[in-house]
Amino acid sequence: MNPLSRHILLVEDEPGLVLTLTDRLRREGFEVTAASDGHAAAGIGRQQHFDLVVLDIMLPGQSGFEVCAQLRRSDTRTPILMLTARSAVEDRVRGLRLGADDYLQKPFEMSELLARIHALLRRAAPAPRQLRIGRAQVNFDAGTVTAGGESLDVSAQSLRLLEYLVVHAGQTITRETLLGKVWGHKHAPSTRTVDVHIAWLRRALEQDPRDPRHIVTVHAMGYRFDA
Repeated sequence: MNPLSRHILLVEDEPGLVLTLTDRLRREGFEVTAASDGHAAAGIGRQQHFDLVVLDIMLPGQSGFEVCAQLRRSDTRTPILMLTARSAVEDRVRGLRLGADDYLQKPFEMSELLARIHALLRRAAPAPRQLRIGRAQVNFDAGTVTAGGESLDVSAQSLRLLEYLVVHAGQTITRETLLGKVWGHKHAPSTRTVDVHIAWLRRALEQDPRDPRHIVTVHAMGYRFDA
């Protein structure tokens, strides 16, 4: 699996549907983490970064409405697609007001679910392919970093790390998530790999690497990219 594949949090308490959706989403190239109750979903959603959340409303523990509200308090950007067997307009309005981005009623066709997922992911702002960060000009397509007309020595792996941070600008990403997404480690080893690459990027990009403005450390949590 591509370590930079999109990661979906699937929150659904019906085992058969979880298996069906997980299998199909993985065949579509997504990484999937499943939660079967509201309390677990809220905890996982706060601890990890996801590119999209598929959230059922009728859940044990906490309702999908409560989970949606909690996720939105800690993350304002990740798309949330709500699923429900309810047909009442009031429920759809409530979900959207709490921060959901789209709403799909059960039973649904798999093709429609996939179309809505892809549409929501397209709306999420992609990383610009060229941008200025601090003192440097970065071109992700060419894999180059320049400053003052001179090429800077930035490794391909460091650029992959930078691109992931830029794609998720404004969001705090844990070291464990970065190791999984950029290096492909399923279980985060005890390593300073991320910290070392962050230090290299700061030396290349920041006006003052000791006081970074763009690649920011969030104490005891991870790193965040600020444009």
